[in-house]
Amino acid sequence: MFSTKFRIFIPSSIIVRTMATVKRFYREATVLSSGNKFEIALDHRKLKTPKGKVFEVSSEPLAFAIAVEWESQKETINRSNMHLTSLCNTVLDNPHNNTKEDIVSSIIQFLETDTILFQSNDEEELYNLQVEKWDPLIQWFCDRFQLGITKTRSIEAPLVTTETKEIIRKHLMSYNFEAIHGFKFGVDTTKSVILTLAASERVIKVEDAVYLSRLEEEYQISHWGRVEWSHELSKYDLQARLAAAIIFIHLNSNSMTSEPKLDRIRKTEM
Repeated sequence: MFSTKFRIFIPSSIIVRTMATVKRFYREATVLSSGNKFEIALDHRKLKTPKGKVFEVSSEPLAFAIAVEWESQKETINRSNMHLTSLCNTVLDNPHNNTKEDIVSSIIQFLETDTILFQSNDEEELYNLQVEKWDPLIQWFCDRFQLGITKTRSIEAPLVTTETKEIIRKHLMSYNFEAIHGFKFGVDTTKSVILTLAASERVIKVEDAVYLSRLEEEYQISHWGRVEWSHELSKYDLQARLAAAIIFIHLNSNSMTSEPKLDRIRKTEM
């Protein structure tokens, strides 16, 4: 079952239609199929993007996951927590006319500011924690892609060679246009190319990737205490966003046939 339960901040790279809260106006969400495309219908009305295009995807499991998002809305529709729908809107409308190369280039730029490559130079206890938790992922990244990268303990950016950038560029370019949007959303969420790649390849769980992206904050919380409603909400917000990013990558990269089971969601031939 694909669903989210928290109101999430959406980066500017994701389209969200600006509008007042809307009451739920439909009884059920339905997946329509036509050839190799799948659409979403709210009762008998086809879902459309903010620019008025017919909302359609090539992945059947993704279509069902999006239908679950719409089914999960209660009395009002909270578009800000419908990450899969928002990602698809961005892909379909492409408001900035980005090419796959444009998006990959923007992801590559994150390498020099990757969260886990910047480690503490003034708190030895925090630094030791970062070495323990982050360094194994840095090593995995280097081994996985056969490259070298140097972390930093200063305000200066870590050393990321042109060769390293090109290796990661080629890897990302092997994915399709839709999946690349998932990577961008994941990197925006974690502020880390390394953590997003590790999560996408199932090296670490989404929850672990979020914890590692928040390691310094978690360290401070362990010393100064936690404001339950604030810190917990922030953590679950990030988990929901990253989970959506990883789902979007996988469902746009693989040919899958399994369908989420939800009685009121059905597939209808067009």
